[in-house]
Amino acid sequence: MSTRKRRFGDRYDGRLLRTVEPYSTIGCFIMKKSNEANNAYIDSIEITEIEKYIRQKRAEGMPGLGMLHIFIAAYVRLVSQMPHLNRFVAGQRLYHHYHVDVTMIVKQDMSTSGVESSIKVRFEKTDTLYDVYRKIDEAVKAVKAQKEGNADVAAKILSKAPRLAVAFAMGALKFLDYFGLMPKVLIDTSIFHASLFVTDLGSVGIKPVVHHLYNFGHIPMFLSFGIKRRAYEVQPDGSVAERKYVDFTVTVDDRITDGFYLAQCIKYLRSYMRYPQQLEKPPETVVEDIE
Repeated sequence: MSTRKRRFGDRYDGRLLRTVEPYSTIGCFIMKKSNEANNAYIDSIEITEIEKYIRQKRAEGMPGLGMLHIFIAAYVRLVSQMPHLNRFVAGQRLYHHYHVDVTMIVKQDMSTSGVESSIKVRFEKTDTLYDVYRKIDEAVKAVKAQKEGNADVAAKILSKAPRLAVAFAMGALKFLDYFGLMPKVLIDTSIFHASLFVTDLGSVGIKPVVHHLYNFGHIPMFLSFGIKRRAYEVQPDGSVAERKYVDFTVTVDDRITDGFYLAQCIKYLRSYMRYPQQLEKPPETVVEDIE
């Protein structure tokens, strides 16, 4: 968490960035909603070495380790070095998240009738792959044990209210959120107030989707990855080799930073994914965002 003292204009979940470039400030008024500022990126990563690494770690005592943990650990490390990625827009102002909060959906069982629950896991920028694995494992076990998370209970209550009451409640929440006045308990339980929303579609056997951002809340990034696939590629010597890939998509709020910066983020993400050994130790330094 940031050691800076909270100042006037800061929110409970983030500090106001006061020295951003004028274009970034104006961009929040040109593109008023997150879904107007979607930038989508589609890529794939070769996973032969990653799978070897996962098998090794499973044998060493991390039985549930998978691509989800590698992706999230790589993202957490990326945020520690490229802090613009942990910004968000609220009330047409640009903020930096105090923490790294990741939201995901967990199914109670893998069937079409299986109940879905949402979880939000909080990470620190110094977290390692081991920390990520432990925190996700604890959060998943907790939500499966209680069947429903706080956000799920709130959604169930609202769904039974008259639609005008729901519309009024959502309007009131958006009003409070615009001015940074939403109560702490609501922000803590809201799956729409986070750094990243991630979905593992490989677990259900399909390719990743290009997901939109939500206009409620302030999640600036959506990561989706899909089922593993094989490809046969011609090598420089003329031979044909089999390779395994995982496709992934990233949707980012264009207002948080510029395209060049985001391109560098993708390069770092690919590096952390390809060599996950880097994620076993905390980063040597954590780069802070601007004032």
